[in-house]
Amino acid sequence: MPRSSARKDLTLKALELFQICARKSSVQATADETGLSISTVSHHLRSLEEHLGVELFDHARRPMMLTPKGQMFLKEIDVALGSIRKATAEASAGNVTETSYLRFGSIADMDSDITPDLAVYLSKKMPQCNFVFRSGSSRELLDMLRDRQLDIGIATMPPEGVNNLQDTPLLRDPFVVVLPEGRTEETADVMAGKSVLPFLQFTSDLLIARQIEAQLRRLGVEMPDRFECGNNQTLMAMVAAGAGWTITTPLLFSRARRFHSKLRMHQFPGKSFARTLSLITTPDCAGSVRGLIDQKLRKLLTRHALTPMHQSNAWLEDRFCLVTGAD
Repeated sequence: MPRSSARKDLTLKALELFQICARKSSVQATADETGLSISTVSHHLRSLEEHLGVELFDHARRPMMLTPKGQMFLKEIDVALGSIRKATAEASAGNVTETSYLRFGSIADMDSDITPDLAVYLSKKMPQCNFVFRSGSSRELLDMLRDRQLDIGIATMPPEGVNNLQDTPLLRDPFVVVLPEGRTEETADVMAGKSVLPFLQFTSDLLIARQIEAQLRRLGVEMPDRFECGNNQTLMAMVAAGAGWTITTPLLFSRARRFHSKLRMHQFPGKSFARTLSLITTPDCAGSVRGLIDQKLRKLLTRHALTPMHQSNAWLEDRFCLVTGAD
C-alpha cells in the first residue's frame, strides 16, 4: 500500500478495532461486538493502514487474514494496549465515580436477582460509566475475559485455574442431591442405581457437568440412564415432576423457588465436593472497581442465597458459605 502524502492521525480507537478484528477475522463481527457500524469499523481500519503505509489484512480472503506485517503489528499492539489499559485503570483507581466504561459478565445463576441488584447499585456508584452486562456459562465468560471482551466477571473457577487473569474466590457452593418430594430412598442407594428414577444431568459442555462427572468417576459410580439439560430451571422442573433426580448446588437450587415445595435437597453421600465461584478480572481492571463489586456481591449473595438456604437447611451453614482471604 503506498504511503499517503497526508497521513491520517493514528488513533487509539483504530488500534483497538484492529485488535478485535484480528481476533474475529470479520468486520461484521467486530461491528457487532463494539456496537459500531460496519462502515465506521472499515473506516478506522483503512485509516490505520494508510497511516502505516502497509496492508495489515489480506482483504481478498474470507475470513479475513492478517498479512505477515499485520501479524507482527498485532504482537506489538497487544502489549501496548495492555499497558495503556493498565495505566488508565491505575490512574482512575482511587475514584470509582470517574470510571467511564465497564464490561461485566455473570453466570446465569445470578440473573434472577443478584446481577440486577448489582447493576442498579453500580449505576448509582458510577454515574459517568457506560456499562455492558453479559450473561453466559462459566466457560464462555472465561473466554471473553481472556480475549479482553470483558473487564470483570463472576464464574466458576475451573480446575486448571485462570492463567493471566486475577481471581478473588467468593462462594463455596457444595454439590447436593435433589430428589422429588416424598421419595424415601437413601441417597446412597439412588446413586448406586437402586432407584427407578433416572439421573438427570447438566449438558456435558458445561463446567458444572465436568466437575460432577469427574467426582462420580473418582467414586466409581456410573450413570447409564441420562437426560441432559443445559438450563437449571428446566432441570429442577423435571425433578419436581418426578421425572428423575439430579446433582446440583444450593445456589442453583435457590434459583428455583417456584419448585421448592416439590423438591427435597440432600447432602451428597460420602466424600463431599464443591465448586468455587470467583470474581475474575483482567490484569488491567482497576483494583477499586474490583473491591467495590466484591464487597457488594458478598452482601447480595448473603441476602438472596445464603440466609434463605441456611434457614431452611441448617446442615448447609458450614458448607454453603462465603470464601474469605483466610480460607
